[in-house]
Amino acid sequence: MTHWFHRNPLKATAPVSFNYYGVAAGPPASKICNDLRSSRARLLELFTDLSCNPEMMKNAADSYFSLLQGFTNSLDESTQESKLRYIQNFKWTDTLQGQVPSITEDEAKEVHRSLKIAAGIFKHLKESHIPKLITPAEKGRDLEARLIEAYIIQCQAEAQEVTIARAIELKHAPALIAALAYETANFYQKADHTLSSLEPAYSAKWRKYLHLKMCFYTAYAYCYYGQTLLASDKCGEAIRSLQEAEKFYAKAEALCKEYGETKGPGPTVKPSGHLFFRKLGNLVKNTLEKCQRENGFIYFQKIPSEAPQLELKANYGLVEPVPFEFPPISAHWTPETLATFDLTKRPKDDSTKPKPEEEVKPVKEPDIKPQKDTGCSIS
Repeated sequence: MTHWFHRNPLKATAPVSFNYYGVAAGPPASKICNDLRSSRARLLELFTDLSCNPEMMKNAADSYFSLLQGFTNSLDESTQESKLRYIQNFKWTDTLQGQVPSITEDEAKEVHRSLKIAAGIFKHLKESHIPKLITPAEKGRDLEARLIEAYIIQCQAEAQEVTIARAIELKHAPALIAALAYETANFYQKADHTLSSLEPAYSAKWRKYLHLKMCFYTAYAYCYYGQTLLASDKCGEAIRSLQEAEKFYAKAEALCKEYGETKGPGPTVKPSGHLFFRKLGNLVKNTLEKCQRENGFIYFQKIPSEAPQLELKANYGLVEPVPFEFPPISAHWTPETLATFDLTKRPKDDSTKPKPEEEVKPVKEPDIKPQKDTGCSIS
């Protein structure tokens, strides 16, 4: 399959040794540092491991963050920070300014849940941790409010795409599919608007993707709404709705080409190459022709000059972020362990701070070869 979801590059991070010579003054402190080093290395390895599954990723993340929290949070669960709060600086690349396929039902559920969890993680960071940063995020950087909000909304929108594919596969009522598609198009439009004030040199490619998905799902909404109108013997309005679907599908096609030609961060996906994309074009064409035939033989209704207003609300199937919390602090962190870190032995020339000219190598992402595209069906 060719890729369907646009992704900015994975964030790369500078190596962290957790070697605090002199500061880690006892075996418990040394063990914490060694465990941190190995758990961080394991987590980073999994980012590019094609055999990794969600459970493996969660276990590795929990192992690392349960240890890391001893550097940030007090052990007595008070609001005070750990005495080690400022001992280590981290450096990452910036995704913008730095460097649906045929699936089984179980895989679809996993994709759906993973995207909801991702939205919850972004939401948790936005509300609970980013406000506590020592240095506020610079404009246009990954932790800046507009980008975090865009990631939250995009995760919700893409999770709803899985819901729509499932609803189509199970032949749910056209009214429900139209409403879900309309809500999904609104998600993409909102995400695009969130990025509208960013520098185009960094955001243009991402925004093209969001805009083309907005047009694509608006076309879906008008197509299935037209089927709903036809079933209610409103053939003239159905024709007008299908004509609007045709217009938005053509816009999506044009935007696919523009997206492919736009330079920017992240690999270029090929939505227009998907059978799921192409099938909508045929569905719009065939449904419109059917409505026109029936209007010419049966209904003889006038076709409105204005497209129908889509004021659709899905009764179910809408995606909300899954609430997220970091794992409990590791049991290895005790007052006795913390006491073995002696900050008075910290070198005066703080070598833990990354040098301004230090470069972080980009993550070498795995090359996932396209598989045969059999359409966005869920078996």
